[in-house]
Amino acid sequence: MNTGKHMFKSVMVLLCTITLFACEGNYKNVQQLNLADGAPVAEGKNINLKYTDSGKVVTNLIAPVLHDYSNFKFPYQEFPEGVEVRFWNEKNEKSTVTSDYAIRFDQSNIVDLRKNVVLVTSDSTILKAEQLYWDQKNQWVFTDQPYQMKLKDGSYNDGARFDSSEDFTNFLSRKNQGVQIIDQKKTNGN
Repeated sequence: MNTGKHMFKSVMVLLCTITLFACEGNYKNVQQLNLADGAPVAEGKNINLKYTDSGKVVTNLIAPVLHDYSNFKFPYQEFPEGVEVRFWNEKNEKSTVTSDYAIRFDQSNIVDLRKNVVLVTSDSTILKAEQLYWDQKNQWVFTDQPYQMKLKDGSYNDGARFDSSEDFTNFLSRKNQGVQIIDQKKTNGN
């Protein structure tokens, strides 16, 4: 009789343990069920995020609205009312990019900026486009949409698409036209 009670307790402990682990494994699924279809896991208003490196602010993201979809299989953050991002390089020079809409994909580290994208670099170069992709991991920007770029010296470039390092030191443009100002003294070696 004592053996039956011991066996019953062992079976109950085993069932409780299995149930506990099954519940823990399904916790995320239960969270998903509590959300309406397609709803973000979190929403934020008046966002002002600052990213630092060694105590120095290197990036400041400002947005009126943030929708966090990290609960999806391919997680992302959406900025449906636009975004402003300020960057500081190692010389503490600031560049800024704004757009009317943005989305950042976690797994690929790609930021998709859309509608009235304006990038102003620390050397006063101004780039305007309807869409601009920023590959944060590879520090690369590109678009397959028309763009306009105006440099500090008055040079400009209008094109259909481009690829570039994020600091524009390696710029590859396709189907473009523009005016480039050349200093004759520098080209003749004087």
